[in-house]
Amino acid sequence: MHSPHVPASALVIIPTYNEIENLESIVRRVLDAAPAVHVLIVDDGSPDGTGELADRLSSADERIAVIHRTEKNGLGAAYLAGFAHGRAAGYPLLVELDADGSHPPERLPALLSAVTDDPTGRVAGAIGSRWVRGGSVVNWPWLRQVISRGGSWYARTMLGLPVRDVTAGYRVYRSDVLEQIDVDSVESRGYCFQIDLTRRVHGAGYELVEVPIEFREREAGQSKMSSSIVAEAMLRVTRWGIDRILRRP
Repeated sequence: MHSPHVPASALVIIPTYNEIENLESIVRRVLDAAPAVHVLIVDDGSPDGTGELADRLSSADERIAVIHRTEKNGLGAAYLAGFAHGRAAGYPLLVELDADGSHPPERLPALLSAVTDDPTGRVAGAIGSRWVRGGSVVNWPWLRQVISRGGSWYARTMLGLPVRDVTAGYRVYRSDVLEQIDVDSVESRGYCFQIDLTRRVHGAGYELVEVPIEFREREAGQSKMSSSIVAEAMLRVTRWGIDRILRRP
């Protein structure tokens, strides 16, 4: 695994599985938008050649590193591997970004600034949000919007979270806060991973700032969303919510 010698302030983690049509473009856009960051591609053994493309990109640019995993083990596990790598290498900020182009890299400077410009020390991270003023979605069918908005509302209500887009996957986190919330113990796999981290950060007394983005449905490749991912989120959120209610004095 190639790794940059001198850590930048932020490591952008991009999980991939069969993203050969999107990867080069999204990496280029990230580095164009924020040339000082480094990129870590975490490939889950893609059979379409995504891992080999990632290696070629890494060989051509020392800001790009690659982790090869042997099996498709879920978004959460890929991010945990990326977080562990980034924390060990000393990156103060760790970024979650989809490979499919749905998250605009051009908004990355705004997300990073929302964390680094905080004078209070209470901001643990930033979320690229679809559901705050100025945020939007493009090319999404109405049913997908209903599921996403409904899922965010349910999680926000059950868990008492002051975040509009609880399931958002475009995020910046401070490494030191991830250490404090014991991120390595997170077991959630699908987008429930995002809800789990949100509730842990909030429970530790930190804030997440929401930065509006335009979310675009992928144009190439296949979505990884499935009914099992939705079911996992619903079950876990319900259990966490009941536990929260029972703990109230």
